[in-house]
Amino acid sequence: MRRTFRALVPLLAVLAPALAVHPAATARAADTPPSFGEAIDVRVVNLEAVVTDRSGKLVTGLKPGDFRLRVDGKEVPIEYFSEVHDGQALSAPAGAPEAKPEAAVQELAEGSVGTYYLVFIDDYFSIALHRDLVLKGLKNDLGRLGPNDRMAIVAYDGGRLAMLSNWSGAQADLAGAFDRAMARKTHGLERVVERRALQSDRAFASQIVGDNAPLDLSVTQGGLSNLQLAYAENLVRQVKGDVQAAVSAMRGFAAPRGRKVMLLLSGGWPYSVSSYTSGGGTPTRELPEGEQLFRHLASTANLLGYTLYPVDVPGTQTGAADAEATGPTEAAIGSAEQEVEGSLHYLAKETGGKAILNSNRALALASAKEDTRSFYWLGFSPSWQRNDKTHDVKLDTRRGDLRIRTRSGFLDLSRKAEVTMKVESALLFGNPPDGLQMPMKVGTLTRSRVGEVEIPLTLALPVDVMTVLPEGNKFAAQLELRFAASDSSGNTAEIPTLPVSLSSDHPPVPGKFVKYETKVKLRGKADHLVVAIYDPLSGKLATAETDVKLP
Repeated sequence: MRRTFRALVPLLAVLAPALAVHPAATARAADTPPSFGEAIDVRVVNLEAVVTDRSGKLVTGLKPGDFRLRVDGKEVPIEYFSEVHDGQALSAPAGAPEAKPEAAVQELAEGSVGTYYLVFIDDYFSIALHRDLVLKGLKNDLGRLGPNDRMAIVAYDGGRLAMLSNWSGAQADLAGAFDRAMARKTHGLERVVERRALQSDRAFASQIVGDNAPLDLSVTQGGLSNLQLAYAENLVRQVKGDVQAAVSAMRGFAAPRGRKVMLLLSGGWPYSVSSYTSGGGTPTRELPEGEQLFRHLASTANLLGYTLYPVDVPGTQTGAADAEATGPTEAAIGSAEQEVEGSLHYLAKETGGKAILNSNRALALASAKEDTRSFYWLGFSPSWQRNDKTHDVKLDTRRGDLRIRTRSGFLDLSRKAEVTMKVESALLFGNPPDGLQMPMKVGTLTRSRVGEVEIPLTLALPVDVMTVLPEGNKFAAQLELRFAASDSSGNTAEIPTLPVSLSSDHPPVPGKFVKYETKVKLRGKADHLVVAIYDPLSGKLATAETDVKLP
């Protein structure tokens, strides 16, 4: 079962002369701009719409007036319109609206249209055998990439988000990235063991003893038993971690102004955790269900213009041969599979993509490529309120015999939520390429009698991150310090965000550093630590990461 580490961080901070250290230069991919981490200013909501007739045949040649766009039930004008057919952008029809110069939407010129494919590999729930089948299929199909197509590859192991390839169109480089992906450890069998342990404990607790009562009386109550609830709560935390990692990956690779597709290789995220846990029972209000778990991911994809193509990589729902012989029944496995496929269908439907299941998983790139070659591209500018409200989008045609597949809404992201997502992304990636790195020195680790490990840290806070303001006769900066700790099994720490107040008689020198000393206390087996310093006024941040060897 996934563990957390209790952490306490007392702060001791003063402005001091610059440390004699400099962050290492980071390389920028020369062949494939834009790069990881470049900012995007979302002003226009983009809709990529696939239109078919009742027989499923693609419908081409439609004009802007053939569409009706409604936001929260109110019809709004289409401000940008283009048609892409068989990978080629067609000339705009007469009377089609033109894209505004400031709009964050690509104005398609006639000619070949490229697609950006972001591959997210879930190593936390996946089993290597099944994952590698999908990865080999992706590697073998790299020849399908067009001259204007690009691909980036990331992988998540439950604690860290690793970038295996920045945006690239070089097939040799991408093939090497997939080889590295297949060499990574997966944790899916650990998830299977957790599930089998629950079933074994459940069977033991259900044994009838004296007075014809089970050992654990909670198994006779409505809803989940105590054992099931503990497992389910842990599973919710695990799924939320994967969802946040996928969100962070999209935000890190948000800049391309073109058709964006995420191939989401999921190892088994149940739509209803309570139903998955009970083997098909009625969902309970004790746990977040379905949309509550996955809305964040779908909304971010819609906001940034990503279409999700979730790929089924059997993980927790598999009947792995090396799991316990007293495994789940066929009915329970079937119920688990339905729940996992339910989450994939939901994410695809909300973003206008398709779920890639069963034998099609080995043809993931081919399936997504074929599905994104012909579509209509529409854009509109909502009245942004920055209030974290989700808005429904309904696009249909004035012809009743046509069907449309497109994204179903967008999120009006608040500044506070945007900041939180940005910092969480940096913590998951550690020292991201093109990011500002923060020198860090780790002191001697000591273990207390209560099992806590104290980690002394000396940080060199970059002055270039800070907004330094006069405060009376002094100069001050207000920052946020965040930590992320994880172990090799994907267990993560829960460490609070801490305010950092710095002051000095003299303004710090740009390009220099401020010495900052602190101590982190952890309980658990964390072997990797990431630290981020963030300035809310400038929006800048710097990160540092290190492996730690606990005493």
